[in-house]
Amino acid sequence: MARPMGLFTNRRIDRPAPPGPAEMGERDGLAYALWLPEGTPEGGIVIVHGAGSAKESHFDFARAARSNGLASVAYDQRGHGASAGDFAGRVLEDVETMASLLPAGPLALRGSSLGGYVALLAAGRLAADAVVAICPAGAEQLRRGLRTGSYDFRVDAAAADAFLAEHDLGLAVEQLSTPMLLLHAEGDEQVPVEHSRELLAAARMEPRRLIAVPGGHHRSIQHDEELQGEALRFIARAFAAARRRGAPD
Repeated sequence: MARPMGLFTNRRIDRPAPPGPAEMGERDGLAYALWLPEGTPEGGIVIVHGAGSAKESHFDFARAARSNGLASVAYDQRGHGASAGDFAGRVLEDVETMASLLPAGPLALRGSSLGGYVALLAAGRLAADAVVAICPAGAEQLRRGLRTGSYDFRVDAAAADAFLAEHDLGLAVEQLSTPMLLLHAEGDEQVPVEHSRELLAAARMEPRRLIAVPGGHHRSIQHDEELQGEALRFIARAFAAARRRGAPD
């Protein structure tokens, strides 16, 4: 007998919502979400979003990190979301503030686009144990955005331009001693993949790696589960190496 059409159209399947962050709060004007795994974390990650985005856009990665025994904190950069003030010259201090919310242990930074630029700069300042940058923007590209007024977030253009002029990403990466993973879509229409290739060539640290993905676009990699897994495995290996270095002889 044929099944009546629409038999299941009103059927409701209730699934439990995935657990949210352990803590939502504000520190020094920065709105944040802190994610903690069960038990003692194997380390922590500061998650830095891109221009015009917000912390909530990266909750999927925070959940994946938690499932792998890692703590993480995602926050709204200044000028974005619920954080106070304009985007200006305090970005590195803000990363340091967010890192202080994480439990003691190895530290990684993970950023995308503008956040990738910030994460790579902050990695040296914080002596991070790993850094993952997704389609990281360059200072000159970010300065062009300021000049053309293309940003849709609150920004102190003069202060931000002065900061960007002072912090060249190629030089920062050349001096970096933190293990670095770059992820970039070859079809990125905003930040050419050649930029990540140049950063890889400038880097001297080990390990360093670039995964260039065919096709895609500027935002396609951020939420790719397979590439999130690659990032988490890279971080886990870096944390294991950090613990070995810190073990007594």
